[in-house]
Amino acid sequence: MSNELVFSAIALLGIAFIVPLLMIVTGVLGPRVGGKAKNEAYESGIQHVIGLADQKFSVKFYLVAILFLIFDIEAVFMYPWAVALRELGWFGFIEMVVFMLLLLAGLIYILKKGVLNWR
Repeated sequence: MSNELVFSAIALLGIAFIVPLLMIVTGVLGPRVGGKAKNEAYESGIQHVIGLADQKFSVKFYLVAILFLIFDIEAVFMYPWAVALRELGWFGFIEMVVFMLLLLAGLIYILKKGVLNWR
């Protein structure tokens, strides 16, 4: 192994040990600030919470979040494909068309099932 690789591995291990150690030390030796305001719930500017903390949410909120992640990941895959399209040639183009058709089929399926209908 080269000296640079060994040095990089030692530096990485050193950081991996030092950072948690510093977190523990600051947690133990740090100031203890507390009080009434510190222990109260605070959510997006709402200081007085009304209702129960374990309130149930509709599954549709989670489905929309998952759909957002799926199509966000699609965009992440499309950027490097667009950059390397000339090197990939027709094979890369066909692969992306298949990928897009699969996602389109999934979108049509969820629209037919009524997942995005909020009524």
